[in-house]
Amino acid sequence: MEPCAECGAPMDPRSCEELFQTLLALDHARQAPWGPLHGVSVACFLLQHPSRLPADDGGTAWALLHAYLEGGLDEVNQLVGRARRGNSHRAKGSSSPAARDAALPHRDAPPSRFSVTIHDVAVDGSFPAPEFTERVKAWAAATVDAWS
Repeated sequence: MEPCAECGAPMDPRSCEELFQTLLALDHARQAPWGPLHGVSVACFLLQHPSRLPADDGGTAWALLHAYLEGGLDEVNQLVGRARRGNSHRAKGSSSPAARDAALPHRDAPPSRFSVTIHDVAVDGSFPAPEFTERVKAWAAATVDAWS
């Protein structure tokens, strides 16, 4: 079977999309370790599958990964809080908080191979809790490294 055209991961026994749906189900249960890392996991997946990245993303996923790698979940939560306040009707004319960080590199030439993919994070397809946080951090670092 051919590898994923976007991230280079093996598509056997499950596709990246199937694994992503499994991860989203775990994330939405809002239980540790999956729930707190939902935004980081989604950012990694989207940046490794850029055809799914919204055209008007404005670097939000990129900023979130940088925040996570530089300051962990505390920094991510601060970034999300600023974004929520910026989306408030009381904050007319404010620029996106994510805009303060480096913009996503040129989207016209995305990487096609990553040293860590959703398949690595999934392990056996179940995203086991032991060492999940470490695997997500490696996924985030590999994503940023490949795009940089």
